[in-house]
Amino acid sequence: MTQWMKQFFSEISWRKTAISSVGLLTLMGILIFAIYEATKTSVTVEVDNEIATVYTHASTVGEVLEERGIDVNDHDYIEPSENTAISEAMNIVYIPAQQVYVTIDGQEKEVWTIAGTVQELMNELEIEVNEHDVIEPPLSEAVASEMSVTYEQSFLVTLTSDGEEKEIWTTSTTVADFLEREDITLGELDRVEPSVEDYINDSMEVNVVRVEKVTDVVEETVDFATVRRNDSSLEQGRERVVQSGQNGQLKKHYEVIYEDGEEVSRELVKEEKVQDSEDRIVAVGTKAPAPVSSRGSSASSGEWRTFTATAYTAYCTGCSGTTATGLDLRNNPNKNVIAVDPNVIPLGSRVEIQGMGTFIAGDTGGAITGNKIDIFMPNRSDALAFGRRTVQIRILD
Repeated sequence: MTQWMKQFFSEISWRKTAISSVGLLTLMGILIFAIYEATKTSVTVEVDNEIATVYTHASTVGEVLEERGIDVNDHDYIEPSENTAISEAMNIVYIPAQQVYVTIDGQEKEVWTIAGTVQELMNELEIEVNEHDVIEPPLSEAVASEMSVTYEQSFLVTLTSDGEEKEIWTTSTTVADFLEREDITLGELDRVEPSVEDYINDSMEVNVVRVEKVTDVVEETVDFATVRRNDSSLEQGRERVVQSGQNGQLKKHYEVIYEDGEEVSRELVKEEKVQDSEDRIVAVGTKAPAPVSSRGSSASSGEWRTFTATAYTAYCTGCSGTTATGLDLRNNPNKNVIAVDPNVIPLGSRVEIQGMGTFIAGDTGGAITGNKIDIFMPNRSDALAFGRRTVQIRILD
């Protein structure tokens, strides 16, 4: 009995000791956990606009982010920096960078950005977007990974077309593209300066020249010619118009080029005869008149005789400028010609006027009868100054 009791109480004592040890260990574990938790630092972590309060034993910002499972990229935004020591109530901001592809005026490049919108991306790149610039997607679009952004900067170009000059903002690359965007349609003959294939740039002047080709038909008058024919049935010194003459008509076809409404060239391409001209035919008398006693006898060759002389011009009233023998005095103002009575001095004779030189008896006149002559002078003033004189004349041949 005694032995059993001893054994029984011995087992009870061992169990109490075992229970006490377990309790102590548990209590120590709880105490250690409480101390561990109580010694954590409280920080605020902001990731993608989401804010969370974190209790940590981490010593640096980088370790806090690592605890959160965040793989930090070199281009990411971290504030404060990864190496900053943790302090109570610290605020950590983390913004992951995204890779986008930006094409600026045709040149593409990779860009890492933390921008939230395309506008913020342009601000990061220090690009001021003008209202005339072209950007795709729009500035308000949210930035996404692998996004492609295209930006074209606008510039001023001076356009002259259809009589109007204006300044235009454009992002075109060539003159052809610029005209297409401005709804400028070119005709087959129109010209552009510079050429439509040329690249366009800032402050360039683009000039559209409207070219038009037309056919102009002009009617012209063809003057009739005067033909003088000897007529033996008419007395010398007399003329008669056989045919009055008529002007002809000619159509000339011209190819005319206009640039912006102004004629720049004219080329004759065809002539079309509408009506032939008809010559004016004048019969000139060659018949020697019958001798008239009242006019005196014909002067003999080499014999000096006395004549009354006056002077006339090719432009006197009623004068045609052409003598009875067909001499054109207006085109030959220095010709030594006298008007005579053919019954006294034969037409065509060469005569000498004493003190004045040699003359041709090449004209007649209604008032020139008998021993009278009229001396041709080119100037009216000289003719008036000559007046009426008595001269000595002889026929040379």
